[in-house]
Amino acid sequence: MKRRFFGYFLSIFVLVMIVPLIIGCSKRTSAKSSKSIIIWHWMTDRDQTFQELAKRYEEQTGMEVKFELYAPSDVYTQKVRAAAQTNNLPDIYGILGESQDISIFVSAGYVPDMTPYLDENDAKWRNTFFYESLETNEFKKNNRSNIEPGIYGIPIDVTNIQLLYNKDIFKKAGLDPENPPQTWEELLEAGAKIREAGFAPFVAGFGEIWLINSLTSCFAINLMGYEKFENTIKGDVPYNDPDWIKIFSLFEEMSNKNFFISGIVSMVNKQGERYFAQEDAAITYNGSWSVNVYKGMNPKLDYGTMLPPKINPENPVMIQGGAGSSFFINSRSKKRDAAVAFLKWITAKEQQIFLAEKTNNLPSNKNTFEGGADSLLAEFVDDMDKMFHPQTMDFYEHTRVLEKIAKGIQAIIIEKKTPTQVADEVQALKKSLMKK
Repeated sequence: MKRRFFGYFLSIFVLVMIVPLIIGCSKRTSAKSSKSIIIWHWMTDRDQTFQELAKRYEEQTGMEVKFELYAPSDVYTQKVRAAAQTNNLPDIYGILGESQDISIFVSAGYVPDMTPYLDENDAKWRNTFFYESLETNEFKKNNRSNIEPGIYGIPIDVTNIQLLYNKDIFKKAGLDPENPPQTWEELLEAGAKIREAGFAPFVAGFGEIWLINSLTSCFAINLMGYEKFENTIKGDVPYNDPDWIKIFSLFEEMSNKNFFISGIVSMVNKQGERYFAQEDAAITYNGSWSVNVYKGMNPKLDYGTMLPPKINPENPVMIQGGAGSSFFINSRSKKRDAAVAFLKWITAKEQQIFLAEKTNNLPSNKNTFEGGADSLLAEFVDDMDKMFHPQTMDFYEHTRVLEKIAKGIQAIIIEKKTPTQVADEVQALKKSLMKK
């Protein structure tokens, strides 16, 4: 959601003017090799799985695929930008960042529109994906970046963020672990029972702005409806509207009922994950990627997913999510057709199942869990139709406003400000930014 002009200018400057010497963490292979498909990525946790898939692909097709790992992510980003400047991008690569970052590569002619490939054979390939995963890499008509409408990236996995709850703690608190709270009132009632049982009801990395804003958006969309939420971002609805004051009041109510773990406003997400894994708290707010995290921290942790509570029964509950990791093809590659063939293969059901089993990431292929699957990943997948992603919205909130909202909520939780004060402060900032 970082749509600032300065960021856009800086990205262009780096792309066009700077060619840093990058030392990666894997063996270097020329991107122009004619005997293999070269793929650059940054995903250290998946490299071994990628290597195994490359081996399988060569056995099946005779085409060698070389995955090259460059990490951490900032090193990877610099390498990709430098390679674009020298026309030395590999056949397939990832672009880290938001749609504005993707638009730079598209405008420079380094990424082709994948729509024609997706729509071949009556859209056979397109129809294997969750729509929301493709939408994250799509530029629609009249987009801000003036990119030709189309889908430019292929997702290999997807993600969404939900509430997670500890089933063992629920049992100890006298709650039904198979029927978690669905409404706001039920959530607070469950929190009181959990506290009585000696556990903190809720933990999350509320020291990180993005996580607070994510949950706040879910509350807002349910309480006021998607259209009014988007109209707020557009500037047609003020942040001191009664509905927004009510949204900020939700955090005040949770604080007053001792719902939060101590120190939550200064807690980073990794700390929150650790407390939940150690079973110090019953409920958390985290993404589908955390399945792998909790597996490493506490393999015996018994937990499930649940949607954010319904506050307004007239509106649907929505969750934030979209494409997780995506690959892009180099428009200038002489092996474009071979690269497309590989992306079709790696997003096919068999390979997606293998990726999900090895990495615990949600597959982008919606047919992977056909017939249902008794797993946490399947629980996340079941709610893919309820997703929204800020990147796919027509309007994007200013990062300073998002920061003001999150810090205001932190202040509400520790009883330093009231919901009305925060609403007025956020609106004052919004108004001043719109004038500029």
